[in-house]
Amino acid sequence: MKKTVNHTKSKIVSAAWQLFYEQGFDSTTVDEIVRLSGTSKGSFYHYFESKDSLIGSLAYLFDEKYAELEQRLDFEQNAVDNMVYLTRELLLVIENTIDIELLSRLYGQQLNKRGEKELLDQSRLYYRLLKRLVQLGQKRGEITRQKSTAEIVRLYAIAERALLYDWCLHGGEYSLAEYAAATMPLFLKGIREE
Repeated sequence: MKKTVNHTKSKIVSAAWQLFYEQGFDSTTVDEIVRLSGTSKGSFYHYFESKDSLIGSLAYLFDEKYAELEQRLDFEQNAVDNMVYLTRELLLVIENTIDIELLSRLYGQQLNKRGEKELLDQSRLYYRLLKRLVQLGQKRGEITRQKSTAEIVRLYAIAERALLYDWCLHGGEYSLAEYAAATMPLFLKGIREE
């Protein structure tokens, strides 16, 4: 049953974000989301209070991309290099498929939201994958043990969110993926064991 529930919610989220990208958030209706997802209005309102509540689901859409990227990782490769690869690939997807206005709304909503904040949900694949890479890197002597795994994951997430936030502030006037490829290795140099 749980797999069906998650599948239904995933269908709604995927359809919504496709429509948001194609025609904009404000121009997309709940009826269109339901039609494209092949679900029902009852299912929609079971998972989401409104169309606005879908904004937070962007974090979980990112996790779907992380699931794809995880399959392509070579865990024998240096853990820090894998982290740089994940950042570059995800930010390339964001740059090319997520409307910057929606990303800005996500950040605004997360700042004003009480209770669960999707970007900080430690159960997300994003955090679990980062934790796995950091632990592996620490075990192999590639990542410093001067800081805990949790602290390194937190610092990494802060750096990645900073890149996204700055890109939103600048209205997407530069390539997010290229800038991340240039800056994340500099940041990660601080955790890399020499």
